[in-house]
Amino acid sequence: MLKLNNIEVVYSDVILVLRGVSLEVGDGQIVALLGANGAGKTTALKAISGLLRTELGQVTRGSIEFDGARLDRLGPEAVVRRGIVQVLEGRRLFAHLTVEENLVVGALARNGNLRADLDMVYQYFPRLRDLRGRVSGYLSGGEQQMVVIGRALMAHPKLMLLDEPSLGLAPLLVAEIFHVIRQINQREKTAILLVEQIAQAALAIADHGYVMETGRIVLEGPAQKLRDNEDIKEFYLGLTQLGERKSYREVKHYKRRKRWLG
Repeated sequence: MLKLNNIEVVYSDVILVLRGVSLEVGDGQIVALLGANGAGKTTALKAISGLLRTELGQVTRGSIEFDGARLDRLGPEAVVRRGIVQVLEGRRLFAHLTVEENLVVGALARNGNLRADLDMVYQYFPRLRDLRGRVSGYLSGGEQQMVVIGRALMAHPKLMLLDEPSLGLAPLLVAEIFHVIRQINQREKTAILLVEQIAQAALAIADHGYVMETGRIVLEGPAQKLRDNEDIKEFYLGLTQLGERKSYREVKHYKRRKRWLG
């Protein structure tokens, strides 16, 4: 379905952010892209969705393919028409519009039964049905995250790009959001590329995973294998081989060692 073939991304003709990144998302898969802040995960998503050009970025080497066709030369509107929708980090919604108006915006990229699509979103997020007339800017962070995922779902994407859906949410809401992501994948057959820093939550629902550091993929494999990987446990979950939790200072020291690049 989606293939990134050894791509490089440069901002402002100077700053090299992605360095030979290759990854794949198969039909109906959930793929997790893990890494610390600044690793290049969001840049990878924007390269796929065509949003790089809005930030003076461009793919300077390699290619991005979706269902056999090149994407890296297309603008974001053309990418959406191909069936790819990105949910940006930070719950980007139209704060002055109501919940339902935000959802309707998501349906503008396609023709369909608007009422049926709204009902579909409300089935995944029942809370939004009660809030459909509420101005979105006054919702809680968790409710806003439901809106932006629901808005993306209104476009019936073949592939959904999710950037840090857990950011700033309480643990119970994180669990709820990830449960719905898994349901969307299973019921709608929507493939998902999930950028996430909570490795345990992401790998629990993913089929495959990649780990990124300083613009490179340094580790990949089936999600279960990555969950059992001692480096993943120690670096991302903060656990030693004995299952004891490490201190934040120890984890930061481990990060600097960059054992995967050694």
